[in-house]
Amino acid sequence: MKARWPFSRCSARRETHGERPAPGEVIPPQRAPFGNRALSRSLFALGAAGLLFASSSAAPPAEPQPIPLRLSDGQRCLIIGREEGRAQPLLFIFQGSIESALSEPLYTEVGRLLARQGVLSVVLDAPSHGEALKPGEPSELDGWAHSVSHGLPFLQPFLTRATSALDHLIAVGWADPQRVAVCGTSRGGFLAFHFAAHDRRIRAVAGIAPVTDLAALREFSRLGPIPGTQDLALLGLAPRLVGTPAWISIGNLDNRVGTEPAIAFARALVSTAQTAGPPSTGIPVELFVHSAPGHRSSLDDHRRLSRWLQGPLGLPVIDE
Repeated sequence: MKARWPFSRCSARRETHGERPAPGEVIPPQRAPFGNRALSRSLFALGAAGLLFASSSAAPPAEPQPIPLRLSDGQRCLIIGREEGRAQPLLFIFQGSIESALSEPLYTEVGRLLARQGVLSVVLDAPSHGEALKPGEPSELDGWAHSVSHGLPFLQPFLTRATSALDHLIAVGWADPQRVAVCGTSRGGFLAFHFAAHDRRIRAVAGIAPVTDLAALREFSRLGPIPGTQDLALLGLAPRLVGTPAWISIGNLDNRVGTEPAIAFARALVSTAQTAGPPSTGIPVELFVHSAPGHRSSLDDHRRLSRWLQGPLGLPVIDE
């Protein structure tokens, strides 16, 4: 039996008094506590994903902690850094499932760092992860490969959910529509760049060790050539990302997602922007290639990213 997620639903009926909302009234998301049940860390699942974490156990968990919400469209999310009474700069953080975000806090470290400057961060389930896993489909990246190989959409439903979440957070006055960014780690980086190309309200996009070409993943390559895979590669998004500041971090020998495809994507962003007419201040694309071995995310990645996001989100520049 599938365990129920301990969230309250944001429905048309208020949970406190039971009255119906006025016509056109937007009901804000409902909070629900985690309770005392600890979420166990799934090291096997993280190992299977192929992502290593550097220094994540060396530092104590930072504040604030994620808060679970159920949005008006029924999807669950986590928020970090909510400040009541004002619309905040908003950062979407994509990775895998909400469970993995909770079991390995490093995935959302950038959100905790930016919460100190008043940024609200939101985490959603990726396609084929968590509650987004459809009955009968393989989980995680195998689910992505299954969908593409069978001609089934997996990306568009996610982009629709992400846009719905953004619409709602703006409507309830939680998010400043002029200061919205998205980032992600590994598969989450792939989703982040697609979301930035999909929704023009995104003012900046970033990826830590991002998947840039699904064909480079073993989940896809072991199935042989899959029609439609190249259509989803990030290289094809470059014309739609002209003018959107972008940041990419990748190891110099990342055999999981591919170092060269990530570099090629960064170069494509620059060359496409140059063709369109570079701004006098330069092309806002930054690529950081580091020497950490393998497919790796580190606290340093999140610190660099948090500093870079200060500019696009209109924050005072604070260099730790």
